[in-house]
Amino acid sequence: MSTPLTRRIILAAAAGSLARAALAAPPADWGRQLVAAARTQLGVTTIYDPSYIQLAYPGGDFDRQRGVCTDVVVRAYRDAFGLDLQRLIHEDMARSFAAYPAKWGLAAPNASIDHRRVPNMQVFFRRQRAELPVSADNAAHQEGDLVTVKLPGNLDHIMIVTAASAAGERPLIIHNIGDGAQLEDRLFEFPHTGHYRYAPPGA
Repeated sequence: MSTPLTRRIILAAAAGSLARAALAAPPADWGRQLVAAARTQLGVTTIYDPSYIQLAYPGGDFDRQRGVCTDVVVRAYRDAFGLDLQRLIHEDMARSFAAYPAKWGLAAPNASIDHRRVPNMQVFFRRQRAELPVSADNAAHQEGDLVTVKLPGNLDHIMIVTAASAAGERPLIIHNIGDGAQLEDRLFEFPHTGHYRYAPPGA
């Protein structure tokens, strides 16, 4: 038989759970916020530069005039939500290094470069249960989605999907494929290798 004290404890616990759930829920328009942050890179990041650069950690970055496709994603999440993919990917690799690709001959995580590699991003998003089926359907792609593709030369690439459309047909994408951050109609130009919807946890 419950007592007033027991009922108060149960109600307090329930209220605490609801409060934690509310804090953990991303904003309903998080995809729009992510794209808006990515758009601020247009005309700012004008150079494609894959050079290895020693970065501070956490929150490490370099001159925003330069970068690669992954830098567009990292900077957008930082600017929109204060979410540091450098730290999150590094911490996950430190916990489960064997889960990540062994393509670069590293014996341990490297916080200066790991988050700037598309295959590592793919594993991280998959491990965060943010992976969606690859689809050629326009309607399957929402604002803020991330799409990875395979470029000629077996090169990996990642893009941010926007809500804008090309002649009302395809969502446009924001990416850096060689000429800095660009808004372009290239969503289906290359074979898709992944589709992710990574809502900012706790934003």
